[in-house]
Amino acid sequence: MRRVVRQSKFRHVFGQAVKNDQCYDDIRVSRVTWDSSFCAVNPRFVAIIVEASGGGAFLVLPLHKTGRIDKSYPTVCGHTGPVLDIDWCPHNDQVIASGSEDCTVMVWQIPENGLTLSLTEPVVILEGHSKRVGIVAWHPTARNVLLSAGCDNAIIIWNVGTGEALINLDDMHADMIYNVSWNRDGSLICTASKDKKVRVIDPRKQEIVAEKEKAHEGARPMRAIFLADGNVFTTGFSRMSERQLALWNPKNMQEPIALHEMDTSNGVLLPFYDPDTSIIYLCGKGDSSIRYFEITDESPYVHYLNTFSSKEPQRGMGHMPKRGLDVNKCEIARFFKLHERKCEPIIMTVPRKSDLFQDDLYPDTAGPEAALEAEEWFEGKNADPVLISLKHGYIPGKNRDLKVVKKNILDSKPSANKKCDLISVPKKTADTASVQNEAKLDEILKEIKSIKDTICNQDERISKLEQQMAKIAA
Repeated sequence: MRRVVRQSKFRHVFGQAVKNDQCYDDIRVSRVTWDSSFCAVNPRFVAIIVEASGGGAFLVLPLHKTGRIDKSYPTVCGHTGPVLDIDWCPHNDQVIASGSEDCTVMVWQIPENGLTLSLTEPVVILEGHSKRVGIVAWHPTARNVLLSAGCDNAIIIWNVGTGEALINLDDMHADMIYNVSWNRDGSLICTASKDKKVRVIDPRKQEIVAEKEKAHEGARPMRAIFLADGNVFTTGFSRMSERQLALWNPKNMQEPIALHEMDTSNGVLLPFYDPDTSIIYLCGKGDSSIRYFEITDESPYVHYLNTFSSKEPQRGMGHMPKRGLDVNKCEIARFFKLHERKCEPIIMTVPRKSDLFQDDLYPDTAGPEAALEAEEWFEGKNADPVLISLKHGYIPGKNRDLKVVKKNILDSKPSANKKCDLISVPKKTADTASVQNEAKLDEILKEIKSIKDTICNQDERISKLEQQMAKIAA
């Protein structure tokens, strides 16, 4: 690609890996063959999909919990098959969704200070896919709206607040869906599929607004994401297996606005986009570098900026939302690079001499407040993200608990009425029978808990006695 010397405040962005003691060490990153990023980050926690025997699990670590992570550190482990994708809720830093080979999506509430015990009970289980679920993505502006896509070639959009599937797009994709991306206000989604098509879909009208056949000619996986201006950015492979990136206008998908060849490596390029600075960071799975490009209105539209290189290949990558960055250090991006046995933060900064707040680097950015409720969005309303200023740094507020109110308690499985106090079930005040039932249920749950505690204590006692026996025998 031509390197054009042009005016850009991001020409000198440089990346730096943190020191060893600020990494997260001794983590057994998942080996499952799936092209998701395996890592999700927000201003409080980093979540990493890990190897787990007899099911699927992921770690959730408070950002400050660096250093060696003990093998016995608690995990989120309710899935019965490997976890394939995880995504933090943009409106609640303690809520995370996971999709798994067990065909379910689970939504979890993480305690404010992180896990002290392994978490096996999700707030809600979303069942509707007939094959494994490889993609989960929260709506950018509406509260409690979650999209999932599975290997059954279906996309389901859920109202997590009620646990219902409200939109099911099961006849739009003839082949496997590689990825799904919401646009800025969440009115459209774009998808990349194994049939080499890129589609732009209006999920509420359930219609394809635009599509491009053979967006990239190669057979290897593609990625497609929406940019803030409504254009679509794709990565894929040419017929000669060269990696490509392209920019498309959904109003005219015949020809790309720009198409660039990159190299002949075979790792899938995962794009991470910052709408505030219009920079796209490309992380290839199995690569040891992160390339970044600026998207502008002038030719060639996609401008190469620089490459961050390191020695170790990356197994996955997490990308911190803008509100989690250190504005005093002119940090414009932070990545969490997964190695085989550790997670290494990489900090991207724009060198500036002044200590003052750099408002050209930090325009107002999407905050944690939802612009719409789920019901409003399903009824047809759209809204842009609610923006916040980062001038004095971002201070996380108190997150409200995720409440799941089932529409009809009789239709739901007993397992859905979890013991956790996060779920409130609508009760008729007059219905004394249901109150009695609830009291009985509480009693049973308490008894189960006490039995489980007893079992745990006995297990510990047994292992101590076994150790004593081993010592005597030796």
